[in-house]
Amino acid sequence: MSDYVIDVSDLRKSFGDLKVVDGLSLQVAKGEICGFLGANGSGKTTTIRMLCGLLVPDGGSGSCIGYDIIRQSHEIRREVGYMTQRFSLYDDLTVFENLDFVARVFEMRNRRAAVAAIIERMGFGDRRNRLAGQLSGGWKQRLSLAACVLHEPRLLLLDEPTAGVDVKARREFWDLIHDMAADGLTTLVSTHYMDEAERCGRIVYLAQGRIVVQGGAVAVVGESGLVTFEATGEDVDAAARALRAAPGVEAAAVFGRALHVAGMDRAALTAAIRSAGGALEWREVEPRLEDVFIHMLSLEEAGR
Repeated sequence: MSDYVIDVSDLRKSFGDLKVVDGLSLQVAKGEICGFLGANGSGKTTTIRMLCGLLVPDGGSGSCIGYDIIRQSHEIRREVGYMTQRFSLYDDLTVFENLDFVARVFEMRNRRAAVAAIIERMGFGDRRNRLAGQLSGGWKQRLSLAACVLHEPRLLLLDEPTAGVDVKARREFWDLIHDMAADGLTTLVSTHYMDEAERCGRIVYLAQGRIVVQGGAVAVVGESGLVTFEATGEDVDAAARALRAAPGVEAAAVFGRALHVAGMDRAALTAAIRSAGGALEWREVEPRLEDVFIHMLSLEEAGR
């Protein structure tokens, strides 16, 4: 019996001639919050769907919450909470009615008590009789999360759960995830938001169906090899436009009155900065996770 909640090896999945997941191996420990990063089409959603028993792998093996991912997919689905990006509950039912329906689907014995408890925990007290279709985007996502954890799953799989949700709602959503992780719930979440990725205990970056880098945010940034410089002063927009076309510059982005430039070749990057001229004041800074993410995307596009 594996000590991991997720323990899979060499997973493969193709659709026709298109390889979507190609030899992916992953282990996730109990209570861990693991972030899935990668470009669209990198295999994140397909991997999640194989883990929760909705897709059968073409190859590979492993277990999820102690069940074989190929032979025991039904058992996995009953003990996993899976949340997609798209709101999948009923707009014409109230918060209470939606949650009560989910409780019936899972044949929960004390469903009324369970629904009442999750309504209180998720802060739906004064919204329990509101139609789901009348909720804001943030509250809809919170309702989806409530439906996912109502049956007390051992694993939570979240596929871009906060896309299109405002910053405050996203922060509150992640506070709930961390509260549940403290109670031992394991979470695997795909996201494109760097502030969310930084809240994960471990980041797993996928490219073309393979894991190319993984680790804590600080470790991933530190091991990237990126060199980054920041400039302040006038005309940062003009300097950014010129530097984007310079050899050795992978990214040149303006944040307010600061210009952030990144690349792998220190000598080429330094030469490009000198050639930009102007009255900007430059200093070397630590790369950010966003810089690494953009770098990985660039490598993936170059390899296609």
